[in-house]
Amino acid sequence: MTPNYKKSNYHNIGLLIIRIGLGIMFILHGYPKMFGGPETWVEVGSATQYLGINFAPMFFGFMAGVTEFFGGIFLLLGLFFTPSVSFLLIVMLVATIKHLGAGDGFASYSHSIEMAIIFVALLLLGPGKYSLDKKLQKRNRRRY
Repeated sequence: MTPNYKKSNYHNIGLLIIRIGLGIMFILHGYPKMFGGPETWVEVGSATQYLGINFAPMFFGFMAGVTEFFGGIFLLLGLFFTPSVSFLLIVMLVATIKHLGAGDGFASYSHSIEMAIIFVALLLLGPGKYSLDKKLQKRNRRRY
């Protein structure tokens, strides 16, 4: 049987591995969207039409790229964890609705559903102790 302190440490290492892995993947997914230019932004942003939002697809596409790219960086670092994961969750929900609305097959929308489930779980679990948010929290507590 593993002592409780080791289980807690494994928990934090597990969260770190998840954060690093997903962070790298979202940086890689977000980079071409963020730097793809207006045509890419309009294509990505047109997903909002399935939510009844028919204006500013370029803006929404660019924001999706920014969210994935910088959200991946912040997820990797464990910085601004709750807002980053919340925005990534929203992007995944919009992607799911887009694929469902377009009548795409399960293989098209399963990834975004899986990521949404993981982001909900991460919101409940937090970033773990090996994150910049935790380091900054400790530093701020010492000052007061």
